[in-house]
Amino acid sequence: MTTPQTSRDKPFSPACERNRAPILEVLRAQFEQRRQVLEIGSGTGQHAVHFAAAMPWLRWQTSERAEQLPGIAAWLDEAALSNTPAPLAFDVTHAAWPASTATDGRFDAVFTANTLHIMGWPEVEACFAGLDRALADDATLVVYGPFNVGGTCTSDSNRDFDGWLKARDPRSGLRDLEAVDALASRIGLRLQDDVAMPAHNRCLVWRR
Repeated sequence: MTTPQTSRDKPFSPACERNRAPILEVLRAQFEQRRQVLEIGSGTGQHAVHFAAAMPWLRWQTSERAEQLPGIAAWLDEAALSNTPAPLAFDVTHAAWPASTATDGRFDAVFTANTLHIMGWPEVEACFAGLDRALADDATLVVYGPFNVGGTCTSDSNRDFDGWLKARDPRSGLRDLEAVDALASRIGLRLQDDVAMPAHNRCLVWRR
């Protein structure tokens, strides 16, 4: 796992630079008819400015834990895009979730990258419970990251990464695709696509 560095007073993740192009290719197709996106766990903010600039028809709402908001704000301020409002302090375990500017306050798209394996499983469950309230009836959810399939790591590098995560925090670790899909199914989401990505990652796409 790459530790974010600092570049020109902004946090910087080399991994974000490497994976942004293949992720954008998926998002362009999946979010073509979307308008209000909530990004859960915006990290450094690099993804947000890249995706929002490439998809100007979207209102891209970043969110992250409070201590990371200054770094995200630095990226947003420098880019000065009209479709990236200020980042929101947010934790998936909180009862109150961000609201969109849509009439019903719900988002028609949610994106999250490299978050589910950092959360403990109870937090993953809380995330999907919150998504049930935050997602519009016709919403799209895209999740990027490494996953196990059938309870098995799909590569040696993913197995090593899973071991590193659990050594750092026993509550974390790569999630089984089937277990996550079961949570999605409970809130009316159906898996539409499973896109293979570089470095043994995946983009999973669900729709209501």
